[in-house]
Amino acid sequence: MIYLFARSLRFRNEDCYEPRIAITADTYMDATNSTNLQRAPYVSRELVEVLSALGCIPFILPDVPNAIGEDYFELYDGLIVHGGPDVDPHLFGEEPRREIGMVNYKRDVFERELIQATVKVRKPILGICKGAQIINVALGGDLYQDIKTQCPNSYIKHSQKAPGGYPTHSITVAKDSFLHAVLGLNTLVNSRHHQAIREVAPSLKVTATSLDGIVEGIENNDASVVGVQWHPENMWREHEDMYALFEAFVSKVKERM
Repeated sequence: MIYLFARSLRFRNEDCYEPRIAITADTYMDATNSTNLQRAPYVSRELVEVLSALGCIPFILPDVPNAIGEDYFELYDGLIVHGGPDVDPHLFGEEPRREIGMVNYKRDVFERELIQATVKVRKPILGICKGAQIINVALGGDLYQDIKTQCPNSYIKHSQKAPGGYPTHSITVAKDSFLHAVLGLNTLVNSRHHQAIREVAPSLKVTATSLDGIVEGIENNDASVVGVQWHPENMWREHEDMYALFEAFVSKVKERM
């Protein structure tokens, strides 16, 4: 079934040159009102719409038990791993602290498989918020489970109460990075997280930080893997630099098609 779906998407892609962007799904834990669906997979509508605006074919990848990443990467030209609940600390060798929020171990394992397989074939990956964190874990890094209790020098509010698309704190971006080419040296971002990247994976480097030292951006040497700690999908309609971030990601996808 996966093979036939891949062939169908591949034919359409060759015919009209529209990049296929897979988005890993979060899980809606409550029953839906209309059809009483339990644990329905979903993604952000804003993420779908920005990709559509850029001429892509976005589609959802729900987590599948015992999935093998190599069975999936031919389905897509680029992969977006987006936000969601906390990363399960067992994936980086720790027991859960009292402060940890909801986790979804099945999703985390599925995304780890996809990330590792996609990196091997050098297809572009963009991680958003929790997506940046699971990329770091999948490639050998780890996380602070809770900024407030594990980062005493952090003083910025990283879990904002302002509306989701409203930028609340600034970041500093490293020169000669993918993010610097798109965002410049400084920009404002929104913020909805209490976990954070601690030890960066060996193949990644830090490319953006908040003023209190929390990692806000990561990428590998050729920027085929990029992660951001904020939610650009909530900002792209009103903030040109966030639209430019998705535009740059899609351009990188097209380069490798």
